[in-house]
Amino acid sequence: MEQEHLNQFDEFEAQPFFRRNLLPLWMKIFCWIFIVLGVFSILSFICGLFGNSADIEFYGLSTDAPLSFTSLIVTIILTFKGFTAYSLWYEKDNAINLVKFDSAGGIIICIATMIITPVIHKGPLTFRFEILFLLAYYTKASKIEYAWHNKQY
Repeated sequence: MEQEHLNQFDEFEAQPFFRRNLLPLWMKIFCWIFIVLGVFSILSFICGLFGNSADIEFYGLSTDAPLSFTSLIVTIILTFKGFTAYSLWYEKDNAINLVKFDSAGGIIICIATMIITPVIHKGPLTFRFEILFLLAYYTKASKIEYAWHNKQY
């Protein structure tokens, strides 16, 4: 039984990752960044349960209260981004759909924070540069989608 388990593990490790070759270098780097950020966001939220605090900001959503609604939203966003990055890195079938959903959601959140924040805080309009990266992310995912789903590497 143990030998069979080892063979299955060795078989998994021996499989080459072909879909990963469809990703440009910048997407590979961001995969690892968001996998790490996803883990740290969960750890940060857990630390907040014990009274610790941290300043967090993402897509224009910022807070220093670890158990606030904004903190929960940022944690959910970063965890989802980490899951998406993991799916992309390990070539899951649903990865491209997750990337497209992730980037579209990020664009919507950035636009909302650009519009809502100045209205609430009576401050100047800002431009979120993350939108440019999210547009590139969505565009690249759309370009490789056919090859990804049809296993044309």
